[in-house]
Order: sequence, then C-alpha cells, then structure tokens
Amino acid sequence: MKSLGSLSGDFFYFRIVIPKNTIFILLFATFFCHAQEDNLVTDSLLKQPAKFSYNKGRTIGVTVGIGTAWAGSMIGLHQIWYKGMEKSPWHSFDDSREWLQMDKMGHFYTANKISSLMGDLYKWSGWKNEYAALMGFGVGFGYQFTLECLDATGKKWGFSWSDMGANFLGSGVYLAQQLAWEDQRFLLKFSYHNSPYAQYRPNTLGSTFPERLLKDYNGQTYWLSVSPGSFLKNSKFPAWLCFSIGYSVDAKLHGSDNFYTVETDFGTPLTFEAKRQVLFSLDIDFSKLPIKQKWLKAIVKQFNYLKLPFPTIVVTGNKWSGKWIYF
Repeated sequence: MKSLGSLSGDFFYFRIVIPKNTIFILLFATFFCHAQEDNLVTDSLLKQPAKFSYNKGRTIGVTVGIGTAWAGSMIGLHQIWYKGMEKSPWHSFDDSREWLQMDKMGHFYTANKISSLMGDLYKWSGWKNEYAALMGFGVGFGYQFTLECLDATGKKWGFSWSDMGANFLGSGVYLAQQLAWEDQRFLLKFSYHNSPYAQYRPNTLGSTFPERLLKDYNGQTYWLSVSPGSFLKNSKFPAWLCFSIGYSVDAKLHGSDNFYTVETDFGTPLTFEAKRQVLFSLDIDFSKLPIKQKWLKAIVKQFNYLKLPFPTIVVTGNKWSGKWIYF
C-alpha cells in the first residue's frame, strides 16, 4: 500500500465516485424495514420463525447516514489524494513486502473498526446480532474494497491482493467474535508517538504532526488486547483489565529497503537499519467498565479504538528495553 496510512490506511484517499455498495446497503436495509408487517422473520439458522424487533426509524437513519458519509468522504478525500493523480488502466501490484507489513496492519485495523462501528449501529437499530454482524462485515469490507478499486487505476499503485487479504481478515475477526460470543473479546487498538525519523524523509514520512500520524510507521503501533476475565466465568480477574501485545517498526525510512542512508549537514552520512518491534503492555477494555448508564457506557466504549499509555516492554530485533510510559 501507498505510504499514506495506517491509522486509517484508507480513510484518506478518494475520487468522486459513488460506489455500488452504497446502493446495495440502502436496498438491503429497506428490505428489512418492510420484510414483515408483524415484525416476524424466518431465522435461516434455526429454520423456524423467530421474533425480530427492529426500529424502523433508526434503521433508515443509520443506513442513509452510512450512504451519505460514504459518498461525502469520496468527494472530500478526492481533494486530498486523488486529484491530479496519474491514471492508468486497471491493474494489480504486489506490495506485500513493503514497510515490514505495517500498512497491512493498518488495513486490518481499519476494516475491523469500521465493521465494529457499523455492527453496533445496526444493533442499536434493533437488528438481531447475526444480521447486524453480517451487515457490519459487509460495510467494513465493502468500503475498503471500493478504495482498493480506486487504487487500481492509479499509475503509481494498483489493486493489492495483500491489502484485500488484510481487509478481509480485519472484518472477519469482528464477524467471528460476534457470532461466537456476541462480544469483542480480542480488541484491536492503535497508539502513536512522534519518532525521530520523519525529519530525514519529510516528504515520505510527513513534515507536520497530522502527516506523521498518517505516514510515519515508526511512530505507529498496532495492539491486540485481551482480558482473561472475559473467558473465565466467576473469576475475580477484572474483565476490563487486559494484557496487550503490540507490533511496530523502528528506523523504517523506505518502503522496500531496510537499509537507508541519508546525508547530514556534518558531511557524515547516517545509515538506518529497519527492524521489527514487538511490545508487551497492559490495557483497559472500556466496554467492560462497570458503568450502569447505557448512554455513558456507549460513549466510553469508543475509547477502545486507542491503546492507553502504560509501562511497556519493547523488543527491537533481539534487544529488550523498557519504557515507563509508552504511547
């Protein structure tokens, strides 16, 4: 993938195109809104009638909102990324070995979070868990698929099958957990800190904080947080306290080359060797905090997009180090 981004690997580049996926979503939701006058649908999993109570107004509002946001993001992001882009016929390319797969982690994370948010919105609209989860999976994967199709016409890029694989896995992890537990016990999270490497390649890694947040993989970390308390019934271990493992890179200045040399003002060149990083830390699952008010619990849950700063063990290559607070 292009170096634009991991936090939202793909939230930040578009052309003015209204995807067919939007029309599909509108039609699919409309079908559910009018499926049965008595709010009774057939549960294909159980092969028997099952009560399915939904809120028609919320369903229409959520669906129209998704379609509007989808199209609106394309219009706005066209001005940021695709405007002036050199085009070529539809083609694919292999970027699976670039950036030590940090961009793939961005795809994995982004698809998962879009699917999770969409699923939550349809559950809020009264949809049964299975249907809300399937819709969340469809919107998350479909949104990323649309972006990848747009990349396929860019001369510098192309349709990346490895990106699509990461997108599918990200949305799939959400769907599998919802179907198995009706809960997200394995949480994907993101954190960022300014790295010292962007100054050497500001055009690639960013010259301002917003640009570095999106482009500098050295400052980005993707986390998997899980609480043993989510799996142990009647356990005194708090379900909100998580153990977390992270993945990042260090001294990665070029997409495909792990060694990069820059000239300095002192006349002595600096050579950087890129290495993978594995991190171990603690975290909090905000959705498991004992909050009684449903509206407040729903708001606090949204903090699960980000990893909280905690003391962390960092393994870079074969070297271990520790940080009292890691962002």
